[in-house]
Amino acid sequence: MDFSARQIADFLKGEVEGDPDATVRDISRIEEGKAGTLAFLANPKYEKHLYTTGATIVLVNMDFKPSKPVSCTLVRVEDAYQAIASLLELKEQMKPVPSGIDAKAHIDPSVKTGKNVYVGQFSVISAGSVIGDGVLIHPQVFIGENVVIGANTVLRAGVKIYGDCRIGEECHIHSGVVIGSDGFGFAPQSDKNYKKIPQVGNVVIEDRVEIGANTTIDRAMMGSTIIRRGVKLDNLIQVAHNVEIGENTVIAAQSGIAGSTKVGANCMVGGQVGIIGHLNIAEGVRIAAQSGVGISVDEKNAVIQGSPAFMYGKYQRSYVVFKKLPELYQKLAQLEKEIDDLKGGR
Repeated sequence: MDFSARQIADFLKGEVEGDPDATVRDISRIEEGKAGTLAFLANPKYEKHLYTTGATIVLVNMDFKPSKPVSCTLVRVEDAYQAIASLLELKEQMKPVPSGIDAKAHIDPSVKTGKNVYVGQFSVISAGSVIGDGVLIHPQVFIGENVVIGANTVLRAGVKIYGDCRIGEECHIHSGVVIGSDGFGFAPQSDKNYKKIPQVGNVVIEDRVEIGANTTIDRAMMGSTIIRRGVKLDNLIQVAHNVEIGENTVIAAQSGIAGSTKVGANCMVGGQVGIIGHLNIAEGVRIAAQSGVGISVDEKNAVIQGSPAFMYGKYQRSYVVFKKLPELYQKLAQLEKEIDDLKGGR
């Protein structure tokens, strides 16, 4: 379906600069733009592509001033990044939504399902579970006993949810996610073996949470592992037993949080971050990629980096020094040699 620059500007409450009747039918990256596509420019370092792109329409910020002539039509908006997100959401909503329960799915007779639920091939919903209105359960999903899934949540193919877990409304859980597997609880014995500690709690995921592919969230030993509303977890993240992640916190791929740590609301955690157990991370803390957090962070909105992690400003100043350590070592060795030579010449 084609959309004109005028229609796009009206939808985004923007302004057209160029041909208002220019039309597009797809979206592209600005550096790969082709005729008939719409691109966007939000990051200034991509500006050079604006002057060579083949895209027909490009979204830019209201205050953007091109440094060269532009051949494409511009649609000026308050925030180009937010605008492209709105258009991508609209495009996603236009896709056909699957419906009905496949004959090859297995649903226990005791399961309660709401209206407009979709269950794909070879999915299993176990006894006592409750599935809300508009839930989409794609093929090969396993849902254990007494699980509750809120309205309009999407479970992508291959998701596994162990028994007694609670999933909120409007969540999006991607393929390969495992929710409610046993926490890593083992008690050392006198014979140097380890005795497994039963994990009898569950996982509670509140509303509007998104969980990336192959992420795992362990059930609590007792009580609940809790993911608060609005949290966004990337792919390949490990959340251990009894962890609590605060509202609207975002965590990038390959990060891991050990047991019983509490992460505050509105935190930002970079990729490959490791956080040990039984810590408290204050609200609004930002943790740079590949950091290792070994102590609690009590200061709200702190920015930390390094392994072990400490305050970002101090880390940057320290980095200036320790990256020069090989040179300093050579100078020190040379000074020691000169001192030894002077002593030997007495």
